[in-house]
Amino acid sequence: MRLRHPMPEISGATEWLNGEVTREQLVGEKPTLIHFWAISCHLCKVAMPLVNELRDNYKDKLNVLAVHMPRSENDMNMETIKQIAAEHNIIQPIFIDDKHILTELFENQYVPAYYLFDKNGLLRHFQAGGSGLKMLEQRLNRVVEETENQNMTSS
Repeated sequence: MRLRHPMPEISGATEWLNGEVTREQLVGEKPTLIHFWAISCHLCKVAMPLVNELRDNYKDKLNVLAVHMPRSENDMNMETIKQIAAEHNIIQPIFIDDKHILTELFENQYVPAYYLFDKNGLLRHFQAGGSGLKMLEQRLNRVVEETENQNMTSS
């Protein structure tokens, strides 16, 4: 998925945890961070506290969606997914992508992977791997500031 491309439809989940969201709910008001993870991914677990910190620090200014992208059959155990999600405080909606439908729409090959969309649903930043999350936070700050400035000039 290239920068400035629109967010794909959010559909095809095997199951949802912590509520369900649509593309229409994610686009229009505030930026959205979509992060791909897997229960077998050590780096995902290491990075999750920072993702949760971003979610909590920007709770009124940012939508956050987790996508569980299984890397093997072992990653498809719903009870284990629920347990790991609870252990790592993943309280945002979780799209369970056992059929890799959303994964393919995003052309994603990595966990963890982070896609930051502006309020209009255009991709503004992509990052894969566990390092460099400070860069993600810097981009997020920039997109949130732009949104606040746009909202002030349009009101």
